[in-house]
Amino acid sequence: MASTPDVLERVSRTRGRVAARKRVVTIALALAALLAFCLSLSVGDFTISILRVLPAVFGAGERGEVFVVQSLRLPRALLSVLVGAAFGMSGAVFQSLARNPLASPDILGITAGGSLTAVMGLTLLGLSGLPLSLAATAGALITAGLIYTFAYRRGMSSYRLVLVGIGVGAVATALTQFFWTRAHAHDAASVALWLSGSLNGRGWENIEPVVLMLLVLIPGTLALGKQLNVLELGDDSATAVGVPVQRARLVLLIAGVALAGAGIGAAGPVAFVAFVSAPVARRLSRSPGPALLPAALTGSVLVCVADLIGRTALSSSEVSVGVITGIAGAPYLLWLLATTNSSGQGD
Repeated sequence: MASTPDVLERVSRTRGRVAARKRVVTIALALAALLAFCLSLSVGDFTISILRVLPAVFGAGERGEVFVVQSLRLPRALLSVLVGAAFGMSGAVFQSLARNPLASPDILGITAGGSLTAVMGLTLLGLSGLPLSLAATAGALITAGLIYTFAYRRGMSSYRLVLVGIGVGAVATALTQFFWTRAHAHDAASVALWLSGSLNGRGWENIEPVVLMLLVLIPGTLALGKQLNVLELGDDSATAVGVPVQRARLVLLIAGVALAGAGIGAAGPVAFVAFVSAPVARRLSRSPGPALLPAALTGSVLVCVADLIGRTALSSSEVSVGVITGIAGAPYLLWLLATTNSSGQGD
């Protein structure tokens, strides 16, 4: 029988290997996000060598290349990275809090709630920029509060949370369609493009709101990562080590909702990015826990690549980034539902 020091040394070595792999995966994902970002700046109707892209970002190189990169492609590429990070980290927070792979903002209906208030702001008040992002965040927070209220019954069942979220999301989607059909023709066309999850026509004015929100939300959420790790062990274990369970869960829930709201306000409800990013990041890092930073980087890669495909797949027109991510994410959802059902999982 192994002695206590041997066991502790073995555990320490295992933790060290897991932490090292997580660092390597995080660096690899960051490099992948940088590569996708550079490709997004390089590829288009006017192709620029990828070696000249980064100098053009800082104003060096031929005048035409600098104009194309800085004025036409850079805002959209930056926004794809930021939106992907917001959705990816939001999905990681929700799935860890609920301990359920189905508990992402788009499945739970939180994205639908944020879309509802954003569409109301677009069609009724003509909002844009930071006010639109705040409206989407407010709608997502209200929807999350309703879902939590309806799903709470002397405790929180993740299975009931998903079912209630689907129901609330369906109501929010129906109301969104109502306001959409009542809008003027010009506004209705804008809403249709926005609801598909699109980065088309985004400029520097769309960057500032999401940057301001993420500068607060991403560091704050990462700082709460240790509490999220403990909460995954269950309420009793978290209480035993001194974590204020209800307060920590509430703060993390607000952070996850606000991250989703920031993404919705900037690009609309980009499908399945929040749903897919965290599982992919955890599978790559092979580590327990929410993997917040790897999930954010995975989301950035997904949105940036999907937007690049949407821009270049058809020569005659663009395909919204949400359409591409929906096509890619739907098979994963079907696979997850099939395997979950066959194994009898669910609370």
